[in-house]
Amino acid sequence: MSTTALPVEQKLGLAAWAALTVLQLLWHGWLLPPQGMPAAPVLAITVIPLLLPLAALRQPRRALLWVGILALFYFCHGVAEAWSAPVERTLAMAEIALTLLLIGTLGAGVRRPRR
Repeated sequence: MSTTALPVEQKLGLAAWAALTVLQLLWHGWLLPPQGMPAAPVLAITVIPLLLPLAALRQPRRALLWVGILALFYFCHGVAEAWSAPVERTLAMAEIALTLLLIGTLGAGVRRPRR
């Protein structure tokens, strides 16, 4: 897969996907690891779903669609954390921004038929 052939919105979506994955690793693995349970299960729950669409990476539109659907759950998580945990608010706002960017790139990539 050559990224030079991809439209700008798909490149932006792939970058947001990668940034969201890195954010989850940093957030739950290093910056604010969970207190009540081991970090490994939390990382598995938060990172593995983001890695599943890699199976469809040969078709970037399909992979981005899968990630866009998953991003809705990460958006809900970000809103809940931003609302309830002041310590995690900055990370949660970054999660919200990345998910909105990801979902927005999916909408920007839709081509309307000509009349």
